[in-house]
Amino acid sequence: MTTLADTDVQHGALTIRPLQPTIGAEISGADLRHPLSDAVRDEIKAAILQYKVVFFRDQNLDRDQHAAFAAQFGPLYTHPSVDKSYADKVPAIHQIAAGDGKKHEKYLAQQRAEGWDPYHSDTSWRLVPTWGAVLRAVNLPDVGGDTIWVDAGLAYDGLPEETKERFAGLHMTHDFRSALAGAGHDYPIVAHPIVRTHRETGKKILWVNFSQHPWIVGFDRDDSRELLSIVHDQYRKPEYQVRFSWRPGSIAFWDNRAAVHYAVRNYADFPRLLERILIADEPQYADL
Repeated sequence: MTTLADTDVQHGALTIRPLQPTIGAEISGADLRHPLSDAVRDEIKAAILQYKVVFFRDQNLDRDQHAAFAAQFGPLYTHPSVDKSYADKVPAIHQIAAGDGKKHEKYLAQQRAEGWDPYHSDTSWRLVPTWGAVLRAVNLPDVGGDTIWVDAGLAYDGLPEETKERFAGLHMTHDFRSALAGAGHDYPIVAHPIVRTHRETGKKILWVNFSQHPWIVGFDRDDSRELLSIVHDQYRKPEYQVRFSWRPGSIAFWDNRAAVHYAVRNYADFPRLLERILIADEPQYADL
């Protein structure tokens, strides 16, 4: 009988253990507090492209080390809602804090009133969304607070051919204005293709952000909702997902172009805190 351990793959100093067939892998054998060799960096990037999200355990990074690790994979992007109290020191750090609960609950309530679970990708409201995100555990509840990632390429592959044809050429709105209103920014609504082509793997991706009032351009409300419901149902299928339980010292690093994610808020009023750094993509790929 094949066990999960049998699928572990040794890559030089790294061991990569897949968690699901196409999405999610745990990587061990690297100390992320220190600079990576080019070979180890490239192995990690290859694993991210293959598994969409990778996880590291027992990595006790501070903010500077967190930023230094992420910067080895591209220029860092400073989110407009970062906490200004430490932005001058580590400008790219963005807190994902339960302490913002009232604001987030109001925002989530708006999304759910529209009938959607908030599966989303980060910064899709930009013309050129960030390609990568590195999320670090800071303060965790004893139980709960998992994060789910969805293989958006597998979600596309699982569609019937006639449904793929219906999605071809369609664009969907990404509207982040209400979430950024208190941050002193006014970003316009943008539209991206529902089916995108990943510029490095060439794979087609079913790419919808259900946290940003999605609407298919040129469609009336009922027709838009009917098509978006198909995407929503795909994202919710367990066979397309990996679910990660956080522990102290955990790091998640994902390809924001290939996966969408969902934060499970089942930890009551515990002050859960994660810190995220985003990695910018190349501007010439805005149209992909």
